Amino acid sequence: QVQLVESGGGLVQAGGSLRLSCSASGRTFSRYTMAWFRQAPGKEREFVATISWSTGSTYYADSVKGRFTPSRDNAKNTVYLQMDSLKPEDTAVYYCAAGPVAGYSRSYPSRYDYWGQGTQVTVSS
Repeated sequence: QVQLVESGGGLVQAGGSLRLSCSASGRTFSRYTMAWFRQAPGKEREFVATISWSTGSTYYADSVKGRFTPSRDNAKNTVYLQMDSLKPEDTAVYYCAAGPVAGYSRSYPSRYDYWGQGTQVTVSS
């Protein structure tokens, strides 16, 4: 059974940092792209960033470029999202996802096969 389990969310002041973790189990993800999405109340799920499990290459939404950094630890089957210089508009539930996705389609939620349950990030002003 495939599982993605996020952790690390919480409440932080604007300008602060958080690191989210996504622990993956249940299959081999070596050929998969791991992604982070977020969803604020009343809004659609929004692409944040991806990292290739095999190559480590990354891809970012413009809104987080220069502030958020995905990384992975292959030995622990875990991906991370380091979030710095947080803003109130970053407040959302953050989800990790996995799928055999490449190219421009990396930003489309429907392309991903597996999802975590989400972790809340709240940034106060």
